[in-house]
Amino acid sequence: MSEKNNRKLFDNLVSRTKIYLVIIFLLLLIIAYLKPKIIILLIIVYLLILGYTYFANNKRKSEISEQLKDLTLTVDSAAKTTLINAPFPLIILETDGNIIWRSSKYITEFENIEMETYINDLTIEMKNEIEKEEQDKKKTIIKELEIGNKIYKVQCEFVKTKKSERKKTHEYMLILYFIDQTEKYELQAENENKKTCVGIIMVDNYEEVMQRIDTEQKTQLMAKVESSIYDWVNETNGILVKEDRDTYVYIFEQRNLEKIKEDKFVILDTIKNLVRKDKMQLTLSIAISNEGENDKEVYKSAQSAMDVILGRGGDQAVIREDGKYQFFGGKVEEVEKRTKVKARIVAHALEELMAECQKVIIMGHTNPDIDAMGSALGVYRLATNLDKEAYILTDFETASIKEFIENIQEDYKEVLVNKETALSLIDNETLLIVVDTHKTSYVEEPELLNKTNKIVVIDHHRRGTDFIEQSILTFQEVYASSASELVTELLQYTQKEVELQTIEAEALYAGIMTDTKNFTFKTGVRTFEAAAYLRRCGVDIIKVKKWFQSDLESYNKISEIVRNAEIIYETIGISTYEVQEKDTSLICAKAADELLTIGNITASFVLGTMEDKITISGRSIGDINVQMILEKLGGGGHITLAGAQLENKTIEEAKQLLIEKIEEYFSEKE
Repeated sequence: MSEKNNRKLFDNLVSRTKIYLVIIFLLLLIIAYLKPKIIILLIIVYLLILGYTYFANNKRKSEISEQLKDLTLTVDSAAKTTLINAPFPLIILETDGNIIWRSSKYITEFENIEMETYINDLTIEMKNEIEKEEQDKKKTIIKELEIGNKIYKVQCEFVKTKKSERKKTHEYMLILYFIDQTEKYELQAENENKKTCVGIIMVDNYEEVMQRIDTEQKTQLMAKVESSIYDWVNETNGILVKEDRDTYVYIFEQRNLEKIKEDKFVILDTIKNLVRKDKMQLTLSIAISNEGENDKEVYKSAQSAMDVILGRGGDQAVIREDGKYQFFGGKVEEVEKRTKVKARIVAHALEELMAECQKVIIMGHTNPDIDAMGSALGVYRLATNLDKEAYILTDFETASIKEFIENIQEDYKEVLVNKETALSLIDNETLLIVVDTHKTSYVEEPELLNKTNKIVVIDHHRRGTDFIEQSILTFQEVYASSASELVTELLQYTQKEVELQTIEAEALYAGIMTDTKNFTFKTGVRTFEAAAYLRRCGVDIIKVKKWFQSDLESYNKISEIVRNAEIIYETIGISTYEVQEKDTSLICAKAADELLTIGNITASFVLGTMEDKITISGRSIGDINVQMILEKLGGGGHITLAGAQLENKTIEEAKQLLIEKIEEYFSEKE
């Protein structure tokens, strides 16, 4: 590097040193005036300071020159000059924060910004990074930093100084380059905002409504519906294409997605209000996705999201983004919309699948209840009716069905199997039927799902994101009271008549009774039709009711939980059960049911301690959607009955988390 460039580099350092020397000289003059006797000593001291300053200055100059040579070993003099006059901010400093030199671009770029804090933080961070390396050779560290309203990529190059080699300490000299990345990120954001989002809008109950209104009203009603949808779409500058008489495709840019989220799909309520005066309820299902490498994949993703919404009962909206689902609406009880035609079609399809397989394995959810066992026994009888070898995987120690298992174990000892046996029995020719759940994480043995490609799902819960995608036949009706009700319907529509054993009919009846709380909640016409069919099969109602009786000890536990309940939001009861035992989940469920019998409580939650998790049982009379609340905690269920399990939480932490989700629910509802 030329002498001229070196001089430029150290001008700042030399001028600062001269100021210090002048100050010291003035101080010594004052001392000499006050004490003339030591004037010779003061002259000697000042000469020593001058000598040390000259020596230190030359040494620092030499170190900086070597640093620049190391950084630009193969660069000629002209290139070095270009480095110093770089078009981006550049600064040289030591690891103690002492700034040696700033480029002119650095000074102008950060003229109105207090850089001291940024530099101090950067120096500490870089020093820590360097010490982690513990190597002497030249290296580069890159960080991103937001300064003012801009984003910079800060590139740091460093080497050990001779001073550190002499003192055997880790002292480095740093060169920081500030490269403006703001435009890059703005372009990325603009590109992201221009991504295509695809939505599918479907009128849920188009056929039912069209059948109930006069011919001249049909055109007027659909004109109002379409006008409302078009108005909503125009707010986001989107494009709406009518795909079918009850289905629309909605295309818009990613930049408008946040606005749609903020508005919380007001179109759902708008459509309901159109027909409320006619005592009919027209509802929409909306699925939106932005996932996919091209527009076709985004459309397919939206279709998959629509399947999820329809599986949850419709009258909702979902956004699929970054592999996650975000749901809106669905806070009111579903209106029954299923038909017997579907039950008949599924029954025939299930018979054909059973006829083609070698054996059948039936599996419910973890901690099975009587609904899971009842529906499993019903499917078992259908399989044996077709002369198929069939087995039911169950947990023999689950408290809620332990007594029931003991009653039937003698007659079904070859049928009821544990996980190990089920895994040894299953193969590619086995038909695996999952009842009372559709979630891969909730089944009794998830590994079975990977052992065969012939899977059938029969469930009544609102569809979640963790559904069994590889099923070849799914009968999921959220309007049904229970899985037992669905299986009972299937048994009535089989081509080959099925004759249920009395205990099987009673188990199915018990499953319906449990999930409807003695035919109180979530009961439709079809629920009573299924119960009537089972009654004709010889159900002993008194015997069934005895299965649900609690012993005095359990009743006392439940009473204590109810007594300790606290009320939030005036109508929500929350209580905890901290005793760890096998039937904790059963006691919590019964306690949640008992809380609902109290006059001013419209929803209840009971938390219990299990071996490695916290279980939560939620119940509601319908005013509050406990399924939406517990879904936020990874659970699921129905509007009036839901549950969740939390791992690695104390019961108090789980309680606070639950209260937070309840608050979120009410804030979203406003």
